[in-house]
Amino acid sequence: MRWESVYVAGTGAWLPEPFPARAAVEAGEYDPEQFEADGLLTVRIAGDDIAPPDMAVQAATTALKRSQIDAETVRLLLHNYVWFQGQTMWPVASYVADHAVHRGVPAFEVKQECNAAISSLELAARHLSTEPEEAAAVLTTADRFAEPLIHRWSAEAGLVYGDGGTALVLSNRSGFARVLSTATRADNRMEALARGAGLSPLPTDEPYDHAARFAHYLRAQGNIREASERLIAMVMGAVDDALTDADTRREDLAWAVIPTGGRSKMQWQAEQLLGVPAERTTWEFGRRTGHLGAGDQFAALNDLAERGELNPGDRVLMLSAGPGTASCAVLEITSQPAWAVPAALAQEPQS
Repeated sequence: MRWESVYVAGTGAWLPEPFPARAAVEAGEYDPEQFEADGLLTVRIAGDDIAPPDMAVQAATTALKRSQIDAETVRLLLHNYVWFQGQTMWPVASYVADHAVHRGVPAFEVKQECNAAISSLELAARHLSTEPEEAAAVLTTADRFAEPLIHRWSAEAGLVYGDGGTALVLSNRSGFARVLSTATRADNRMEALARGAGLSPLPTDEPYDHAARFAHYLRAQGNIREASERLIAMVMGAVDDALTDADTRREDLAWAVIPTGGRSKMQWQAEQLLGVPAERTTWEFGRRTGHLGAGDQFAALNDLAERGELNPGDRVLMLSAGPGTASCAVLEITSQPAWAVPAALAQEPQS
């Protein structure tokens, strides 16, 4: 889908202090061989004093302030997450909206695992395109992957889960980046990759184990090649659709904002799926945060904006994928964000 009047007006992120990945190895929490293979430097780990919704509130407050948009023009808030939000049976999106925007904005949750953020961007773009007057949408993500129900260093081979909140403000009037296109492809049978042995009548108290769920899929389905081919087709379809609708070639991309994983996952995404060199991806930022659940893309775009790495005319691709869906967006930078620090002064990715 090509968009004519959808813009990114503000970005924000709240990330806790970085924890050295090597220290997790020394503590026996992170496999030494996996550490060497992943190439991660630090992972953001939040304390018990902050819950994910408050991370989202802080990120959204920053993004709204930077956007200079009147909160009364916000017509929609979409909150995205993967893990526990601090309470059960609770409309967390309403909490984020009330504390970051205003009590009257319609607020909803988008729960599509690691594909939630970019799919929510597409949903918000559709919403804004129907608004005849000036309107904005706030998109947030937040997760805290706390023990004992998930072991961030070993729950899934090839990535480590990090904590943090992120936000994007979209406008149908102006912003530092125009959303040229979005695209989503689905293969809903791929949800079985994440389902595991089956459904339970009650919540489980067993730690999340991605390897066990994937092993069950292989035993039941028995064809890893077919699963890989279907996953690649789904992701590539979303990428190709978005690039075509944006009239953009891969070689035109200044940046590819990708999900955060270890080095091998990054190389697979950058080289095989996107055909862009690693230095034009956001992995250098991601290897200092860990996988932020639904928040990798918004956090990385915020980092690029803050460090002055986005220049007028740049084309930026944002990709996310989860079990069953993949979404892609292409942006065109129209002006350098007012909150950017000149790239020459920024030595390392910042939070």
